[in-house]
This record gives sequence, C-alpha cells and structure tokens, in this order.
Amino acid sequence: MKSSASTSSRQDCREVPTTPGVAEQIKARARDIGFDLVGITTAQSPQHSQYLRQWLAKGFHGEMGYMGRNTDKRVNPSGILADARSIVVVGLNYYTGDHDRVGRVSRYAWGTRDYHEMMSGKLEELSGSIAEIGGPSTRCLGYVDTGPILERDLAQRAGLGFIGKHTNLINRQLGNWLFLGEILTNLELPPDPPEREYCGTCQRCMDVCPTRAIVGPYQLDARLCISYLTIELKGSIPIELRPLVGDHIFGCDDCLEVCPWNRFAQRSPVRQFQHRETPSLIEYLSWDEAKFREFFRGTPIFRIKRRGFLRNVCVVLGNIRDEAALPALTRALNDAEPLVREHAAWAVEQIEHRRRIAGVTGTAQTGDKL
Repeated sequence: MKSSASTSSRQDCREVPTTPGVAEQIKARARDIGFDLVGITTAQSPQHSQYLRQWLAKGFHGEMGYMGRNTDKRVNPSGILADARSIVVVGLNYYTGDHDRVGRVSRYAWGTRDYHEMMSGKLEELSGSIAEIGGPSTRCLGYVDTGPILERDLAQRAGLGFIGKHTNLINRQLGNWLFLGEILTNLELPPDPPEREYCGTCQRCMDVCPTRAIVGPYQLDARLCISYLTIELKGSIPIELRPLVGDHIFGCDDCLEVCPWNRFAQRSPVRQFQHRETPSLIEYLSWDEAKFREFFRGTPIFRIKRRGFLRNVCVVLGNIRDEAALPALTRALNDAEPLVREHAAWAVEQIEHRRRIAGVTGTAQTGDKL
C-alpha cells in the first residue's frame, strides 16, 4: 500500500543541527494544527521489532500480505528515510460519545470522512512547519497507518501512551480512541521519555473478545478478529466464525470499549468524526452500486466496497434472525455479486432454521396443553 506521505525540502543528506527550543516549537505547532497528543522519539528500531517477525511467521496477519512486505523498513526507520534522526509522533482523539443500534460500526468510521485524509492533511501542514523551523536542510516524511512503520511502538516510546493487552495504544488522559501519525525527520531532536505499561492484571479486553482473537496478552491473531473478518478479508467469512460476528457490520470495538482507561475519554470536537444517521440493515440490501457510492464515498466503509459491506450486512441479519428481513434477503439471492448471494443464502438459512425450531417448540407446547 502507498503511504500517506509528505516531503519537505531534500537538499542534502547531512545531519541537521538544532538549537534549543526547536522541539518545543514543533510541539506547539502540532497542537495548533489540531493534534491532541505529540511526542518525539529517536529513529532507532522499535522495541518490539522481533515480535513482528514472529507474528508474521505464525501467519497471524492472514490475507494482509502488505504486512509481510517491507519488513526491514518496519523495523528500521532509516530504511524509509536514510538520514532519519528523530520521529515526531502525533495523536488525534476521535471519541464522540456512545450510540446504540443494531448493526454496529467501529467508532472511527461513524463520521463522514476517512481519517487517513484528515490525518494526511494535518501531517503535511506539520511537515511544512518542521521544515520551516528546522531550516532549508530539513527533510521530513510523514505517515498515517498505511506506511511500513510500527506506529504504536513508536508512540509508546515517544510518551503518547502504552500498548494495551489488546495491542492498541492507550493514553491515560484520553483512553484508547486515537489516530496516530508519524513524521520522520533528519533533525536531531531531544526525545521524550517513554510511557510505561499500566494494564496490570486487567484482561477485560481479552475476556470480551467474541472470537478469542486476543490469544494472549499483547498477541492478536488477526485471522479471528472481527475487524479483520469484516474489513480486511475480501472473500467469504468462514462459516464457523459467522455467528461470532454478532451484529458488527464494519469492524469491532469490543476490546476497546471495555478498557477502564476510557473513563477519562473526552469528546472530540471534530465535526467529521461525529455520528450520522444511517439507514436500516434491510434498506442497505436494496442499494445498488451508485447508492452505496453516494452515501459512503470518502468514508472508511467505502474501502470494503458494496460487495464486502453487503456481505457483512447479510451475516448480521442471519445472526439477528429477524423474519422481517427474509424478503430483502431473498431478493439478494439474485444479486450480481456472488459474495453477496452466498452470505444472503446463509442468512436465509439461519432465519428459516429458527422458524422451524420455533414451530416445533410451539407444537410441543400446544400438545402439552391438550
């Protein structure tokens, strides 16, 4: 995948000296741009580099082949920017309160704009400021989460938070609702102290996972994760895992929701992150490609395309087993997309199975009365 990168002037590769106060100027500028968190770390290899290779060797990345590419760059920032000396790490809070409805969507996708675009724009602006502050020899290269960087490791080392047992970053003032971004630079900046781990004996995130994808503290088998199944997996959701998807139609926040540190979460004022009204699950099944594009273009959901989204909707309707969905699911059996047809058929089967069981139970109860 291509990185969301921005590059300032690249006039030479020599180490750029800095003067006291440069780091403070950069941090102040980051906050002015709208980032909630900012820290600085060195361009040394991330602490958990060896675990990435072990994770890949176990096949825990599933079909996310891009995770296995550019491994050397992921564990060595200088492979991305040859003369990198420092990394500026930023965080953006996307918490916008709670919203209950059947057909759950991960909180980061509630709004009207893909966070990659918003973060990229802010990182470009910050890169420009760093180049201006650092001088004409300054080089910068920015990433959101699409580049070969172990961003959570770097964020912990820069003091933004600590990696929880669910493998996500937790900030003690904001919880775990954070987008992360990084800017590699050849400026020599004083690093911030790293954050220590504060999970202790808590393992609520591990206990709540419907598919037991968190196979151990700090160990995620993505192949079992509902976010992987509903977003990254492009084909059929394994039959044995479909009931465990529950009512998640895009991603899963279960492990994030139960984290005790979220009691300090603060609402983001960013308008584009706020929840918007959405149609019913049954109505989604009537949408053609044009309608899907009109409603979801520019949002994270647009990435999985209509076929992936309706696949997920069918699974959720099959799990809910509401007979009111049968007409729409029956029509979906003739959808142009084989993926949608397959999962619609499975959903119909689940609803009809429940109806048959209810019928048998009802007959037995009637017989008892007689």
